[in-house]
Amino acid sequence: MKETYARSYRELYECHWWWRARERFLVDQLRRELKPGTAGRVLDVGCGDGLFFEKLSEFGEVDGVELDRDVIRSAAQHSRRIHVGPFDQTFSPNYRYSAILMLDVLEHLHDPANALRHALALLEADGKLIVTVPAFNLLWTNHDDINEHLVRYTKKSLRDLAGRTDFHIDRCRYFFFWLFPAKLMMRLAEAILCSSPRPSRVPPSFVNTMLIQLSRLEELVLGRLPIPLGSSLLAIGHRNSTSSSA
Repeated sequence: MKETYARSYRELYECHWWWRARERFLVDQLRRELKPGTAGRVLDVGCGDGLFFEKLSEFGEVDGVELDRDVIRSAAQHSRRIHVGPFDQTFSPNYRYSAILMLDVLEHLHDPANALRHALALLEADGKLIVTVPAFNLLWTNHDDINEHLVRYTKKSLRDLAGRTDFHIDRCRYFFFWLFPAKLMMRLAEAILCSSPRPSRVPPSFVNTMLIQLSRLEELVLGRLPIPLGSSLLAIGHRNSTSSSA
């Protein structure tokens, strides 16, 4: 993560329409999968400053893993529950998790399959793995460059990745449908104008609010339909019963 982006991470998470809409979407999805208060332990991989911890605490006791120390304030409320370092075998707690979230993490990794295997090894036998990734390389913009993405996924490519591990995907769907054509136009504009990458900013208040409401309305109206496109992709699943525990 670029240093300039890291400094603005908290403001973006707390204010930017994309983060606000995604958080609401994810909480709704988690409530479908997990009974509040019964999930045991929850792990948020790539948790930043623990800004999602308060919402996740509805589902259990929350831990986090974050590679980038710059996004974690020493005075942050949840900093003591965040392991700073890579998500690999160096992170080896003496307990297992009922739910593990990898939210917009895999697209940054040179070996995403190994990260998935490690997450599955840390799950309880009936635990859930929740993954989100950006969708479609066709939508690649400067935003992907500045966030150091390596790839954007499709349902097929994510299922192919899961097939190299013991990740059994139960549900897989796109979301942020309306953003698909918007990002296509953005990519075209960037190609014509040869614009340079710039960190994200919170839009003016009325625009920000409108986009939050648009995203929410889209989910309410279209969320149950098998729409074959979107700017993001969600997968929820579990560890195959034939796989060995850690």
